[in-house]
Formats: sequence, C-alpha cells, structure tokens
Amino acid sequence: MALNSKIPSGSIDSKWTTYKSTCKLVNPANKRHLEIIVVGTGLAGASAAASLGEMGYKVKAFCFQDSPRRAHSIAAQGGINAAKNYQNDGDSTYRLFYDTIKGGDYRAREGNVHRLAEVSVNIIDQCVAAGVPFAREYGGLLSNRSFGGTQVQRTFYAAGQTGQQLLIGAYQGLERQVSLGTVEMFSRHEMLEVVMVEGKARGIIARNLVTGELERHFGHAVLLCTGGYGNVFYLSTNAMGSNVTAAWKAHKKGAFFGNPCFTQIHPTCIPVSGDHQSKLTLMSESLRNDGRIWVPKAKGDNREPTDIPEEERDYYLERRYPAFGNLVPRDVASRRAKELCDAGYGVGSSKMAVYLDFAAAIERYGKIEANKQGKQNASKAEIIDLGRDVVKSKYGNLFEMFEKITGENPYKVPMRIYPAVHYTMGGLWVDYELMTTVPGLYALGEANFSDHGANRLGASALMQGLADGYFVIPYTLGNNLADDIRTKAIPTDHPAFAAAEKDVNDRINRLMGIKGKRSVESFHKRLGKIMWDKCGMGRNAKGLKEAIEEIKSLKKEFWSDVRIPGDIKEYNPELDKAGRVADFIELGELMCIDALNRNESCGGHFREEYQTEDGEALRDDENYMNVSAWEYKGDGNFVMHKEELIYEVVHPSQRSYK
Repeated sequence: MALNSKIPSGSIDSKWTTYKSTCKLVNPANKRHLEIIVVGTGLAGASAAASLGEMGYKVKAFCFQDSPRRAHSIAAQGGINAAKNYQNDGDSTYRLFYDTIKGGDYRAREGNVHRLAEVSVNIIDQCVAAGVPFAREYGGLLSNRSFGGTQVQRTFYAAGQTGQQLLIGAYQGLERQVSLGTVEMFSRHEMLEVVMVEGKARGIIARNLVTGELERHFGHAVLLCTGGYGNVFYLSTNAMGSNVTAAWKAHKKGAFFGNPCFTQIHPTCIPVSGDHQSKLTLMSESLRNDGRIWVPKAKGDNREPTDIPEEERDYYLERRYPAFGNLVPRDVASRRAKELCDAGYGVGSSKMAVYLDFAAAIERYGKIEANKQGKQNASKAEIIDLGRDVVKSKYGNLFEMFEKITGENPYKVPMRIYPAVHYTMGGLWVDYELMTTVPGLYALGEANFSDHGANRLGASALMQGLADGYFVIPYTLGNNLADDIRTKAIPTDHPAFAAAEKDVNDRINRLMGIKGKRSVESFHKRLGKIMWDKCGMGRNAKGLKEAIEEIKSLKKEFWSDVRIPGDIKEYNPELDKAGRVADFIELGELMCIDALNRNESCGGHFREEYQTEDGEALRDDENYMNVSAWEYKGDGNFVMHKEELIYEVVHPSQRSYK
C-alpha cells in the first residue's frame, strides 16, 4: 500500500500557507452539528478540545485521570522552543526547522517539521495571552535558555515547571468551553476501542473506571491525544498511568504504527536506586545549559567529587564535541554516558552514573551579580552565595526535587545522573493532516510519529503538542469534515457499537477469568527488563531475536497465569493495569521486530553493528531513508509499509556536533 503523506506542493516555506488558504471550511452553523471525540487532555488534547469548542464544534473530551490537569504533560520541566530570535543570536524559522531535521538524524518528514517551526512563534503569543507565566528578563522581555542540539537560545521556560504552566493555560481554555457547554468532559474514563462504521472511525467504547461500566460514544471524528508508550520499558520518566492502549486499539483497527523502535533516552535522570522503584525522575535538560558533565579520569575513583581536582576530571562532552559541548542532542549525550560507565568510569554506589556539576555556573553567576551590586572585592563565599541565588531563581524546584529524592544538596555537590527512557518518537502514522490510515481517526502530539525523526530535540515535545492542538487540527479537521456535514449523528445502538462493546467485554472477562498466581506488576517488570536490555540504548540482531522469543513466551505466560483481584463492575486499578500491560507486551514485540528490521543506526536507534570508528550512529540512507509503517495482521503478525522520505531542502549528511 502506497502511503500518501498529502504534503502540499510548492516551496517549503509556502506549503502550510497554501494549505490554509485553499482547504475546505465548515461554516459556523454546521459546526454545531458535528461531534468530535478527543481522547487525552494533555497539551495536545486540551488545546485541541479548547480550540475546537471555541470554533463551535460539539466536543467530548476523555481522560483516565481524575482531572484533565493531571495529564502527564504537567511533568515537563525545561521549556518550549520557538523561533522568536529574541536573543538576536541568529535564530530563524529555517534554523529551527534545520536543527529539528538534523537532530532527528534525517528520519523526519520535511513538510511537517517546517510547519512546526512556522507555528512555534504563534504558540508563545497564544500562551502569553492565556496568562502562562514565562520567565522574563529584567527589562520585561521573555527569557530564553539553551537546549541540546542547537547553538541558539530559543527555549522559553517557567522555572523547571514549564509543562505545568502550559497545561494550566490550556486547561483554562478547556474549562471555559466546558462551562459554555461546547465541551463535555469525561474524566476517569479510558478508551478501550475505536468504533468503525462503513470504514470510518465513528466513535469509541470507553470504560468508566469508577463504576466499571462500558459506555458508547459517537463522534464524526476521533482525535487520539494519548501521549507516548515509554512505559513499555517499565522504568521510565513517564507517569505510571501513561500507556499505549488507545493507540494500540487504533492500530488493531487498521491504523499503521510508524517507527515503533524510535525511543528517546534522556541523558539527565536520577539513577536507578534499587528494585523497589516503579518510575524514574527526570532532571530537566535545561540543567545542561549551565551544568558541566564529567567523570573522573581514573577508573574506579571513589573519592568525593569535591575532592577530585580539576585536572583529574574528564569533561568528556566538552572534549569530544567542542562546538556543542554539554549541549549535544540527547541520544549522543546518553550514549557517551553509558559508554563511560560500561568502561568503568561511572560514579556513585552503583557506578552507573556521571556527574552534572553546577559549581562553575554558581561562581560565574555570582561574579556577574557582584559586579551588578558594585561589590568589586567580594569574597569567594559572597560570590558563591550570590551565584546560588541566581541558580535558585532559574532551577530552584529542580534542585529541591533532587535533594528530596537523593538527600544530597546539588548546590554543594554535583548531581549524579544517568540516561533513562523518556519520550517515544514512534507512534501512529499520520499524514500532513494528522489523520491516521483509518479515515476519521487522527493522532496528535506524542501519539503520532511525525515530527521528530529518530531523536527529539529537547523542548520540542511541548511545542509539537500545542502546535497540533491550537494551530494544525482546526484547519485539517475542517478540511475533512466539510464532506461530512450531511452525516447525522449515528445512534449508539447501531450494530457497530454493539459489536465493539462486546469485543471489549469479552476481553475483560477473559482477563478476569485467568485467575493465575502472578501479579500484573511482575509481568510488566519482566517485559521492561527484556526491552531495556535488548531494545534499549544499544541493540543488536542477536539480542533482538532473543527478545522477540522471550516476549512471545512472556505473553503466553501472562494470558495463563496473571492474577487480577476484585471485580469488573467496580473501581479496579489492577484490571485497568492488566489491560495496559497486555497491550505493552504486544507492542514490545513489534518494537523489537522494527528494530531488527532497521539495519542501520540513527538517532536513538543504535544498532551496535552499525557505528562509525569513533562510536557515532552510522546511517544507511540508501536503504532506510523511510518511515517504517506497520500494519496489524493478527496476533504477532505485522506487515511493513514504507513512506519514502524525500529531502528537497536539507541535504542529509553525517551528523557532527564537533
């Protein structure tokens, strides 16, 4: 099947303008008769539901949390990119576009990425107008900081809680529409099936997680804004509820899954401390803006970091990548940390960590502050105190969080960090209009595959979620719904709804009927270990083949020996979790198949057989400059379709950050 990405013709900087000027529109009177289902209320979902409600559509929004405010977007720390060039340091729409394509190791679609760069400037204006309290310079202008993979400062932020502030802004817009009656909100509801009528997505089956009842909901279109699937690895920076179920149900109904093996490992996370852990904590990428990363030059050096003199430290990113230093992209920084820890240079009790040190930044800021205050002869202690205050104003909540979790004060000793699973670049395949291969079914934000290629640059997730919800879907959805204005609401007693509900019911009853001995959690942990060891930061053909077999036998064991206490018609989080883990097991198999099929290294997909002499990712543009879009053909059976990636503007080259 040839995949049509529907990229408009014309020059790269006119495609989106031409599309907006020529797409079909739905008039206001007709919008009131069109019903839209939005699943997920993170940045993509909340902004889409608020925007579509404001435009006059009838919207139903669903989230499994107790409030839309609890969506995992709230956990994003460091910032959001936009090509505003407030620093006058050479930024532009083109440079943001170029950095994103290069950062994704030339495995993203040019048309989508350029559109993202274009609308980035509007996002900031929208959020400021909504009251998002971005950090500001002394003169009142919005402040920017640096992030990995770029040489300009384009990241807007609100201390270390940018996601929270942006989500509250989108949530306010959503709640305004709820109060006006254009959006109906269903919290504590989980989507468990897509309803298809005559080849189109026309609704969902949702489970009320409080009562256990199944509900049928009609929509002229269904928007999945359900985030990523990093929790397939069990330990990740994602909230424990984050899952793949909505996207996986769509996949089984015909939506192709794009690049499932492209997983982002974040280089700055608090290291694993033991088997008791159920998630990992992120330390924002923004910390690499001011912090310096190092390990001792001697293997197995057990001295306190403050006792190791400067000349006995290896600032390895600054040494290997002088042009970018500590601000190389996430995949590069993560691989180097793993490489050094594996070679015996790791620090801390586990020896699986490196240092992120703020001493130099504190001193630098302290000197600037002392000069500002006219303290020409300030003592070292005074300078340190002044510098700490500046760092506190920029990163204070992150430092507090680190100290609460580790008991160490990062103002006085370096943080210890190690890479962890964070974001998934893969997701449901969508065209330029964000529609999946199922007509009427859309995927927004991290739930789709479209904008980041094989590695996401930091501060681009919030950008994509809000771009899709505020500025893209209002146009592309109308372009398709213009042909649907005569379609009346389909009653939910239609046979397609009854059949979909029966499928969900049968699956739940099958799960509850197993009555085995092992907990859901134990299966999830075992799946996570297989995925991390064999489809994590490094992959090879032997390990991936083993992983596929191990996951198959784990699946068999899950469906014969899982134990789910409680009943169906009640609040039963173990049952909710069992359904999600069952989907993760199936997804894990596809991820390994995809990784085995892609015989190259690119971005976050590092096949150990394919690397340059100095350990960098070695792409194979001749054979793999494509999106791998997988079609579900039954249990463990997937067929790959390709979307060839055509680069008209940026010419792929070996990535270099030196």
